[in-house]
Amino acid sequence: MNKPENLTHSIAERAKFREMKEGTQEDWALIGSEYMAFAKDLPDRVLDHLKLLDGDFGGFPVCRLEHSLQTATRAHRDGRDEQYVVMALLHDIGDTLGTYNHPEVGASIIKPFVTEEIHWICQNHGAFQGYYYFHHLGMDRNVRDNFRDNPHYQACAEFCEKYDQAAFDPDYESESLEFFEPMVRRVMAKPLASMYAKALEE
Repeated sequence: MNKPENLTHSIAERAKFREMKEGTQEDWALIGSEYMAFAKDLPDRVLDHLKLLDGDFGGFPVCRLEHSLQTATRAHRDGRDEQYVVMALLHDIGDTLGTYNHPEVGASIIKPFVTEEIHWICQNHGAFQGYYYFHHLGMDRNVRDNFRDNPHYQACAEFCEKYDQAAFDPDYESESLEFFEPMVRRVMAKPLASMYAKALEE
């Protein structure tokens, strides 16, 4: 199998170790420079993956990409800040690879770039969204009450009520993905917290 051109390197451009414990400072300087370039392209990879939701209806009135755009558009038009809007855009990005735990996938992607509250909303929105339909599937619609004592409970309930559960209207005029692209790039420009933050310091 041919590797993509941007992933093909000569032996001289690769670390020399066979086990990490053999690595030298020179090896890790090389890997670090590659990491920096790779990290800067994160918004492109996230946006490309979001596009996989286009045309995927799963029985819903709108496709998953339109639902994401509509959720973000509603949050944006309601005056939410960019972290919140980007969370709204990406909250269901895990549908493709995290079919049984999609909220956690989206939350993991945004975690380094957003506040604890916004991360918590994304990570737990599935349980809160269930209030609107779990009872139709023989499930407990009040499972969100397990989080009653969490300080972010009301914020998550509000996200689902005002933006997420309301974002299935085929007649709603959402902003385009291109409209949100600069926001994604700004929010993901530099992590607020990450175990790799030191490596990003210039």
